[in-house]
Amino acid sequence: MAGIEHRQVDQDEAGMRLDRWFKVHYPGLGFGQLQKLLRSGQVRLDGGRAKTDTRVQPGQTVRIPPMGVDAKETKAGPIGGRDLKHSPDGELLSRMLLHEDDKVFVLNKPAGIAVQGGSGVTRHIDKMLEAWTNQKGEKPRLVHRLDRDTSGVLVVARTRGAAQKLTAAFRERDTQKTYWAIVKGVPRKREDKISTWLVKEQTPDGDRMRIAKHGEDGADHAVSYYRIVEQAGQNFAWLEMEPYTGRTHQLRVHAAHIGHPILGDPKYFDADINWTFPGGVQNRLHLHARHIDIPHPSGGRLRVTAPLPPHMVQTWNLFGFDQTAADEED
Repeated sequence: MAGIEHRQVDQDEAGMRLDRWFKVHYPGLGFGQLQKLLRSGQVRLDGGRAKTDTRVQPGQTVRIPPMGVDAKETKAGPIGGRDLKHSPDGELLSRMLLHEDDKVFVLNKPAGIAVQGGSGVTRHIDKMLEAWTNQKGEKPRLVHRLDRDTSGVLVVARTRGAAQKLTAAFRERDTQKTYWAIVKGVPRKREDKISTWLVKEQTPDGDRMRIAKHGEDGADHAVSYYRIVEQAGQNFAWLEMEPYTGRTHQLRVHAAHIGHPILGDPKYFDADINWTFPGGVQNRLHLHARHIDIPHPSGGRLRVTAPLPPHMVQTWNLFGFDQTAADEED
């Protein structure tokens, strides 16, 4: 590189450390060399001196002196120029893809795949997303979670800036998440609010939530809403559920709390010793993140619906439930 250049910080680089910014744009520049350039004032941010840990903001200008290294070229094209099918993880993610734009991916997560790593987890969504790292070195970021056995809508941010906005939307509860579930029995009320306190406990089978008292150490308030869409006699009900808060296992423990646990729940489905699954119904969790409505990082609203997984389609067909019934009542 010959001569002095001035480069502007992009919108999606908000909050990035200056040394990381240089690593993205000038990967051939060593950390020690960058420190010398900063100490001598040759590298400046908006005309002022900066340090390696200074956080850059969109629109700021970085003064770049002759350094003997070339800037990294950013390729155009989907996923930063990468082919989704270059790796097994990328190919699997592409089959989950419901929506894609320059800020957001929305996946239909299959039941049985963990979102993040943990004890005994070797393959999970967060690790798989490395296959979609863009040319700036940014890996798509998770902004919320789903339980391992829960299927459905999972929103992923493609950039740092998008992640900040989406995370804020979840934190400020400016989102609407709709789940579909099959529960044992039929709740007495056609629709209701469930409000409890929940506390997490360690068990041999992993984390488990229990109903707690207000003021109990470690207890968090949890609020959910439900309505009955259809029922199969008095044996089973199809519930549309909405979590107002986002506690671990919230909908699962709330369903069990009102006496109607979600079918196939390995933690909270306690049935009579003589109870057996109906023929044709798989003993798998019948909880699906059906729909999400969330502010899009670029403005407006993002609304995405995920089709049911095969084991739930099988149950819907067996019980004669009409998947359009929930939409007709909305």
